[in-house]
Amino acid sequence: MTKEDYNSAVKDLSHRLYGFVFKLTKDEEDANDLVQDAFMKLWANRKKVELKKAKSWLFTTAYNAFINFIKKSNRQTRMDEGMDISVNAKNRFELKEIIDMAMEKLPELQKSILLLRDLEGYNYKEIGEMLNLNESQVKVYLFRARKKIKDQIKDLSILKI
Repeated sequence: MTKEDYNSAVKDLSHRLYGFVFKLTKDEEDANDLVQDAFMKLWANRKKVELKKAKSWLFTTAYNAFINFIKKSNRQTRMDEGMDISVNAKNRFELKEIIDMAMEKLPELQKSILLLRDLEGYNYKEIGEMLNLNESQVKVYLFRARKKIKDQIKDLSILKI
């Protein structure tokens, strides 16, 4: 990968990579740090990474950096650990907030696959390459993630808002 190829990758992929990482971290600074780290690693490995695989390589690297970040900082929180949901007429949840809450309950791998497929538009094969899974595993994890979110939304819909 040449310097021009690298600059092109930064220009073309930085916004999408940031969006993906931000959805995982829910924090601007952490997302910026992880994206910066991924691009620094791409530069350091530019002789090993082909331009056509840079996108997949970056998303895989950013995802792995996120997992390491979670392990290191031990900041993984679960929805069902102490979050009190109070619902009344004055405090209505919007659909986006409900979906975000449901997403927080998903395991990190399922959340990543769901974001890559539904938010970023990657196909099963591309997601599998990024996360070192085969296409069947991607499909199963995606199905399970969507089912969990659907079930959680059903559970919330019985609450009188």
